[in-house]
Amino acid sequence: MNSQPEPQTDARPGRRVLAVIPARGGSKGVPAKNLAAVGGAPLVARAARACREAGLVTHVVVSTDDPAIAAAARGAGAEVVLRPADIAGDTATSEAAVLHALDAHEATHGAVVDAVLLVQCTSPFLTSEDVDGVAAAVVEDGADTAHTVAPFHGFVWREDARSAAVGVNHDKSFRPRRQDRPQDFLETGAAYAMDAAGFRKAGHRFFGRTALVVTDPARVLEIDDPHDLARARALAPLLDPGAATGALPTRDDIDAVVIDFDGTQTDDRVLIDSEGRELVAVHRGDGLGIAALRKAGLKLLILSTEENAVVAARARKLRIPVLHGVDRKDLALKQWCEEQGVAPERVLYAGNDVNDLSCLALVGWPVAVANAHDTVRGAARAVTTVPGGQGAIREIAAWILGPSLTLIPTP
Repeated sequence: MNSQPEPQTDARPGRRVLAVIPARGGSKGVPAKNLAAVGGAPLVARAARACREAGLVTHVVVSTDDPAIAAAARGAGAEVVLRPADIAGDTATSEAAVLHALDAHEATHGAVVDAVLLVQCTSPFLTSEDVDGVAAAVVEDGADTAHTVAPFHGFVWREDARSAAVGVNHDKSFRPRRQDRPQDFLETGAAYAMDAAGFRKAGHRFFGRTALVVTDPARVLEIDDPHDLARARALAPLLDPGAATGALPTRDDIDAVVIDFDGTQTDDRVLIDSEGRELVAVHRGDGLGIAALRKAGLKLLILSTEENAVVAARARKLRIPVLHGVDRKDLALKQWCEEQGVAPERVLYAGNDVNDLSCLALVGWPVAVANAHDTVRGAARAVTTVPGGQGAIREIAAWILGPSLTLIPTP
């Protein structure tokens, strides 16, 4: 087992509540799913954050077989248990991962776990209140197991062996009003809690008395395929706590700023004259912002897929380096960070379109301009209030340095 110092302490002396987040590397539906960014953070980091912010959880462990997931988990403050190959394949159960992590944690810390939680990365909008809810049902209310559910009022149908439609939770000849029907609940798949000793004995997550912890149905989403991931990214600006006015980066958070060009420093339009020469419009306020960032000692880079004399000319005007004509922007960004000695988590990357997604997933501060593609906005940690080409970079500079910036000549 590889671990870092324990990220949390027990708020209730003598009671150890362990949250286990299974996050293996293989995923067929969505490649590298557990590292996919939603709201500017990898799914595994979002799950770890919800657990760490829960008052009853004393320790958070990510069980994985993947070095990149392990690194993201440690960056989010979780311990890491390296999962052996025999319980990391497609047929491995979540229970097997939790049992292995439970044993490894107890062996490492020399302490007995009282309650163990299974928390799924694939539920991106899980909250710390949800985590506390299932934990409290076991450690405070005496349930043997608990899990998150959402109120459900739908009529469920199934086809029988003859392909005839059959009502599952209703008689199809009788359609009562919602208020006249028993309340049904949908298992969300987000969080489960179990008495640790009972879980070891039973070997599965449901035994004894099971408590239902009701959550907000608007937050119920499981990511199983690319369409689910796209929906999650679109919903993140609406559902994430403080998303509309969320925390913005300051100078203490950032060592470098990397900026896309087309659509981020421009309005994404190109004027072409009769000889094929291209002209674009940039914003003078962006030039002031970049100059202030440079004067503040931040490392700066323009990174563009297009190889264009206009990009190079703008970089010369701003006196910052440029990499353009780059097919794999993420690889170029990673190499640049290594050469500059900058940790990716200390980098702000600003972009606007889908070719920026790989870079947004690499850095600690992914930022989208206001008119960015919906998937880019969903993957961003912060979104500017003004569009690209209309002062978005000036706005980002104001986040980092303060609204007045520094009184310097405007390029």
